[in-house]
Amino acid sequence: MIRRAGLLLLAVAALALGLPVNAWSVPADPRITAAVTAWKDQPVYVDPQYAEEVDAAQVEKMVARIATSPVPVFVAVVPSGAWFQEKGDEALLAGWMAAANGKPGMYLVIGDSVTTGVDHLVKASGPGRVYGTSAKDPSAQVIEYVDKIRLSERYEAEPARTTPLPPREERRSEPERFTVGKAIGNGLGGAMLGLMGGAVLAGVVLGVAALVARRGGGRS
Repeated sequence: MIRRAGLLLLAVAALALGLPVNAWSVPADPRITAAVTAWKDQPVYVDPQYAEEVDAAQVEKMVARIATSPVPVFVAVVPSGAWFQEKGDEALLAGWMAAANGKPGMYLVIGDSVTTGVDHLVKASGPGRVYGTSAKDPSAQVIEYVDKIRLSERYEAEPARTTPLPPREERRSEPERFTVGKAIGNGLGGAMLGLMGGAVLAGVVLGVAALVARRGGGRS
């Protein structure tokens, strides 16, 4: 009962601050804050680091294509990589942005020449990644991504992932366990090979001895 009351207070506090309830799992990140703020006016945010590469014409192309999308699309052209909090997991960064924004749709993170997208609370699916030929032309990547968005009632309207993926376990071959049966089998196999090898060697020795004896008898 006390735990439920605590969760209720957290939810009320989140609503009072104007934050979605699931935003509590989103880390503090200036890129996320700037993107969510920019999305209040238009669905495309360009980080100042990319301002010279992504001009107003590029943004207009993206906004125009997003306007015809079957679901809302939010785009963030931001720096990313292994040295940021998402540690190279751009899908995780997109999920954080989706949770912070709190609106259903497709969330795209563009960095250099790769666009990574996730679906958030919509019965739709898109490609995990879209690759471009140049970081200076992200509009082509957005257009390609939106073209590949598919709607279906079979899809679950689930929230985007906001937690890191578990580390991959290294596959190690376990040493063969010792059993009496295997030991006997290996012992019998070795014994049989030893007997066969000994028989062959004995045959060769006897053959040579007989040949020498014959030659010796002929000389006398």
